[in-house]
Amino acid sequence: MIDAEFRSEERFSKLSLAYGGDEEKKRVHSCVENITAQHKMQPETYTCSISNNREVLVIEYHDDMDREAGEIFEEIMKTLQITECC
Repeated sequence: MIDAEFRSEERFSKLSLAYGGDEEKKRVHSCVENITAQHKMQPETYTCSISNNREVLVIEYHDDMDREAGEIFEEIMKTLQITECC
């Protein structure tokens, strides 16, 4: 199961996607790469290990004056069939 967490401040937005296993990892990374490649504004991304053999892919947008990241995050969540975000 893929879990999502969203954080936003004035010109900063972050979506964190937690997943477990190689299949989910491949699905999440492929989705994020494909969707972000379609947009002019590019994020900073990094991966962290968390408990229970899970990892988190963090997608951050800085200086997002026009709040474009929200639409990108919604597209990622829809593609990954994530219905809830913390």
